[in-house]
Amino acid sequence: MPEKGILELKIFLEKPRKIFLASHRNPDGDALGSTLAFYHYLSQNGHEVSMAFPSEFPPIYSWMPGSDKILIYDRQSEEINKCIANAELFIFVDANNLSRIDKMGLEMQKYETPLFLVDHHLDPDLTSLYYYAFPGESSACDLVFDVLTEWEQKKYIENIDIATCLYTGILTDTGTFSYNTSPKLFEKLSRLMLAPFNHIEIQNKINNALPEKNLRLLGYCLYHRLEIIPEYRAGIIFLTKSDFEKFNIQRGDAEGIVNYILKINNIDIAVLFTQQPTITKISFRSLGDYNVEEIAKNYFNGGGHKNASGGSHFKGLKSAITLFKEHLPEFFNKYKTIN
Repeated sequence: MPEKGILELKIFLEKPRKIFLASHRNPDGDALGSTLAFYHYLSQNGHEVSMAFPSEFPPIYSWMPGSDKILIYDRQSEEINKCIANAELFIFVDANNLSRIDKMGLEMQKYETPLFLVDHHLDPDLTSLYYYAFPGESSACDLVFDVLTEWEQKKYIENIDIATCLYTGILTDTGTFSYNTSPKLFEKLSRLMLAPFNHIEIQNKINNALPEKNLRLLGYCLYHRLEIIPEYRAGIIFLTKSDFEKFNIQRGDAEGIVNYILKINNIDIAVLFTQQPTITKISFRSLGDYNVEEIAKNYFNGGGHKNASGGSHFKGLKSAITLFKEHLPEFFNKYKTIN
């Protein structure tokens, strides 16, 4: 059952409430867009709203309306814990389980506060009182659009701030409409753009506003850190801890690099390995029917979507790359006949 209690929740929100919004660690455009869209809608309807992420969001999204109101648990845990304790409703977006938000999730679980889960990832936790969970949809913002238009009984979003946030999340989680799209999604986008807002300006802010160091990092990755495995239509890039120091890589600086591998002819599987102080993070991307969510889930403690997933490894960078290469032939052979 993909949804529960949406209309009941609308009735619950007919009087002013204290609401706490949360999303996952290392927030991306979709986590920000879905959280901020709810923030603007609820604030404009008289509710007292606070919102938080476990960790910082990339500076490239700091222009988004309302982003200056976001609290970060890594440095504001006491203030956030008070918001959690006082909340009459939790809204949790773009993640399938409270375990995705570490200590903040554990704090939320101390209370019997009703929770509304909105998510598009596999295996959502449907034990919450309210949920709107459709695995496989383009983004959490896609689903927030559904909820808000259902609550308002309208086919479009009139508020520019809300529409801007929703468009940003859909844009980023589909790789600028490169994957996980559908006629239904484009129909929603056409209604969303009636707000109206400047969608070209948003694309420029996201795709054409990189600092110089990011382009130098990209060039370094493509020249020094790219390995092609042509027999399996795959390519990998890795970044070491010394690379992080050399380029002063901050959160979000490496985002999107993995996608460049898929620009190479006859490459359908792309992986980025980043060596961090205690863990190796892995980003998977693919084209066609290659389901990288499977390899992320089975071998790298991760998950996500068919063509875009993430994972982690605790035994070092070299071990992570070796593990991927060990399972790549079996993975490729499973899907090559489909593609």
